[in-house]
Amino acid sequence: MSGRLISEPPANDQHGGLAGRRRASRNTLRTQFALVIFLLAFLPNLVLTLTAQPNLPAGALLGWMLLVGVLCGMVGYVLSGALLRPLSRLQAEVEGGELGAHSDDPAEILLLRRAFSDLLGRLGTEQTRRNAFMATLVHDLKTPLIAAGHLTHALVNLPLPEAERKEVGTQMQAETARLLALVQQMADAHRFEREDVSIQPVPTDLRALLDGVARRVQPQAEWGGLELTVDGHGYALADAPVLERAVTNLTENAIRYAHSKVELRVTTDGLVVADDGPGLGGSLAQLAQPFTSQPTTIAGQQYTAGTAGLGLFIARRIAEAHGGELRYIHQPHELPDPNPAASPPASALPTVFTLTLPEVTP
Repeated sequence: MSGRLISEPPANDQHGGLAGRRRASRNTLRTQFALVIFLLAFLPNLVLTLTAQPNLPAGALLGWMLLVGVLCGMVGYVLSGALLRPLSRLQAEVEGGELGAHSDDPAEILLLRRAFSDLLGRLGTEQTRRNAFMATLVHDLKTPLIAAGHLTHALVNLPLPEAERKEVGTQMQAETARLLALVQQMADAHRFEREDVSIQPVPTDLRALLDGVARRVQPQAEWGGLELTVDGHGYALADAPVLERAVTNLTENAIRYAHSKVELRVTTDGLVVADDGPGLGGSLAQLAQPFTSQPTTIAGQQYTAGTAGLGLFIARRIAEAHGGELRYIHQPHELPDPNPAASPPASALPTVFTLTLPEVTP
């Protein structure tokens, strides 16, 4: 009995569903078209019949009007079906996920068909991007987890000297920090893709902000044998923690690909992160995306789809939230400009990212 009670819907739900289906069947476009055609055909006949006042019995007159009404209803039903045939065909194709071309479609249906085709294309692209993102998420999260697992095994099961145990612990902390940074980047990209970046700008010392970023990434730079410098002074209205996140993303990318030097600088345009690496493998607009579906080549290395542009995307969205933009130039082995009146470059290094701000004061 309990199985029947669970499997059978309540009587009220059955009646409500039946009433809803009846309302839906009366509220179809074909029903409305058929009703309009019926009224346009029947009402003139009714008016003419009553105006002519034929010398017929009331029963015969009523039968005649009933016959005219049935004929008008049939005409309305047939014509409404013919008028809506292109729309019904489009509905079936959209439900099947495949849109074809039909020469007999009216202009309005052609426009609607094109709009649905574009929508299905965007949905397919989005699904491909999501699938690529999930595959990359599993791969990128698995790598530091496996490393942490090996380090934990060595720490627990091997008789390591104290110095080596500290080294293993340091490596575990680095892998954990890498994992947390990746998760934070993915969370930020997912949020920034769907909503505006919320900031609370206050007067900010940009040099102090860059100094703080440099202190945090200095161990990474030293481990890679890189020279990290900070230069320039300036103040601007900014949300320091949010802006610092953008600069950190750019700086970590620079450290990852630089050959020997990374430079952080405050300029009149905003904040500059420059390095002597090979630069991006494509345009900034192409790479600064949260979930790209194609592999990306950066610094001569192939990166799987999904996370290649997370840091650039986050930096771009944060720059836009501050009323600026993220700019990128690559000037390999550029010779000095002989024109002394020309504005000096933001950096002498070849790869330069500039996070512009509306107003920077000395």
